[in-house]
Amino acid sequence: MCTCISFKTKDFYFGRNLDLEYRFGEKIVITPQNYEFFLRNKTKMKTKYAIIGMATVVDNYPLYADATNEKGLCMAGLYFPGNAVYYKEKEGYMNIASFELIPWCLGNFASIRELKQKLEKINITDQAFSEELPVTDLHWMVSDEKESIVLEQTKDGLKIYHNPYGVLTNNPTFDYHDMNMNNYMHISAQQPTNAFSKQIPLQSYGQGMGMIGLPGDVTPTARFVRAAFYKFNSITDEDEESSISQFFHILDSVSMIKGSVITKENKYDMTTYSSCINASKGIYYFKTYYNNQIQAVTLKKSNIHGDRLDIYELPEKQNIQYLN
Repeated sequence: MCTCISFKTKDFYFGRNLDLEYRFGEKIVITPQNYEFFLRNKTKMKTKYAIIGMATVVDNYPLYADATNEKGLCMAGLYFPGNAVYYKEKEGYMNIASFELIPWCLGNFASIRELKQKLEKINITDQAFSEELPVTDLHWMVSDEKESIVLEQTKDGLKIYHNPYGVLTNNPTFDYHDMNMNNYMHISAQQPTNAFSKQIPLQSYGQGMGMIGLPGDVTPTARFVRAAFYKFNSITDEDEESSISQFFHILDSVSMIKGSVITKENKYDMTTYSSCINASKGIYYFKTYYNNQIQAVTLKKSNIHGDRLDIYELPEKQNIQYLN
């Protein structure tokens, strides 16, 4: 379970909640320019652009969950169980394993416009990273300052959706979320007027009554609607501190509290981390479930011309500032 959003003030921002019942050894990882990836299709790829994001590193390979490159192209993979279908390699296509998709996109392309020219010939393959790290069902949101798209490979093939909301959650498929938004066109940040009957003098008795009907649960469909509502009704100043604070407030509105969602295996889904990337400046802000102090890693302070990954551990101990 996850929620991803894009956001624009003076700068362009992108980030997500990652909701899971376990941790996966995630760290902030910077991949430099010209870093070599050995792809499952037996070719080599060197990154044209440096990448910063959240990843697990195995044998010097960054398995990114979400990231941006130095040009401001952003991407995140979100859980898509039962709907994602990966294929065997196909002749005449660029065969990319699902775990290779983020570094391939962000390492090679500066914008969605550039990327879309290649996506029609992409085949996402069913090859796992290893026996210990099997294939995960995913779909992806890709955003730059100008637009967002969603990539979903299902039994019907690869679908590329224009995403006017700049929001993505999980199941069902994106076209369902798009249609479902029509059910909430009556939701408003304004106080409602009486449309029930002119013969009955109904009136508001408290603030926020225009939001009655906004779904409050943490299902993927509810989180999609709620994140979109708060994003498009957001009022914030355009300085950096105000922008990232507002971004995290939007993510907090769709976060999971440990104990509120119990899986079939009797485990607890929770928002293990939240990220906010200033894609215009290459700054990765984050907080974790157990340490909600906002912390950051800056791409420009890394050696993006080096030959190794820069890896930063996530401080997990709550950092409380005492005022007396």
